[in-house]
Amino acid sequence: MEVERPAMDVRPELPWLTIVWNDPVNLMSYVTYVFQTVFGYPREKAEKLMMDVHHKGKAVVASGSREEMERDVQILHSYGLWATVQRDS
Repeated sequence: MEVERPAMDVRPELPWLTIVWNDPVNLMSYVTYVFQTVFGYPREKAEKLMMDVHHKGKAVVASGSREEMERDVQILHSYGLWATVQRDS
């Protein structure tokens, strides 16, 4: 006897993103410092992300599990940055 199995979606779970948004308060040098401190990014990468925030209005600074990204957002908030968590699309 054969049993038909329903088709299952086997896509890997999409990662979550930490997004930092532009704000009128924080200096560009400070945002670069925070990216280096929180994520351990080298200066060049931290500056590129900071420039994306400045010119594009936002930048994805990390991706991973929801719990990790929520933790990152809390840390960024403690530094005074505007950050949110979003599911990757």
